[in-house]
Amino acid sequence: QANQEDIFEIIKSCSYPNNKARHLKGMAEMIVNRFGGAVPSEIDELRELPGVGRKTANVVASVVWNKPVIAVDTHIFRVARRIGLTPGARNPLEVELRLTREIPGDKRPLAHHWFLLHGRYICTARNPACSTCGISIWCSYFKKHNPNAIL
Repeated sequence: QANQEDIFEIIKSCSYPNNKARHLKGMAEMIVNRFGGAVPSEIDELRELPGVGRKTANVVASVVWNKPVIAVDTHIFRVARRIGLTPGARNPLEVELRLTREIPGDKRPLAHHWFLLHGRYICTARNPACSTCGISIWCSYFKKHNPNAIL
């Protein structure tokens, strides 16, 4: 029952608060009116919610409903490509489809978090911590940038 301005006041410190407030209002209305007050568990239904795209739908399906999907954000996109798991993948969808083929369904919800945390804390965008990385011996990026390293 909150209006968009009330929602904006609560979330104004987030990026793009005007759009998010509008989407949250529409999302709440749709969840109440169309889904009986419950967040849907199916990806196609999640994607119908205002402001919810493929990545967000996959995150909710994976984290909330333990569905066998991979959500690809910037960290997962970077890590999968750097390690060499998705050679030649040009966009998040291609990375998602390749990881989905290679990672068993029961491991996908966990794999999302493994890639995400690895990208946040070890395989960072600007200065990856290859010297402390536990998987550098299998990593394409490490091998390319450290050709003389003793593995």
